[in-house]
Amino acid sequence: MSDPFAGAASGLSGPATRHFAISPSDSVDLAVRPRALVFQTDGDAVLRDEAGTDVTYGRYAGDVLPIRAVRVLATGTTATLVGWI
Repeated sequence: MSDPFAGAASGLSGPATRHFAISPSDSVDLAVRPRALVFQTDGDAVLRDEAGTDVTYGRYAGDVLPIRAVRVLATGTTATLVGWI
């Protein structure tokens, strides 16, 4: 398949080029830090930022949350998430 944008730099405002399933954990940081999180199902996601602050976000399926979370905690997270990079 031809990709006319193959040589273009991809900044944080551009589209993601890869995605991965998120496995929430209370003890392990994400292996790859995403540029955004996509909610696959309605529910809550408890996210930790780089300062160690945990915040719960309630969203609907299809919502994109543009945060570069360090960890998605298992305790309190009810949504299924995908990371975009």
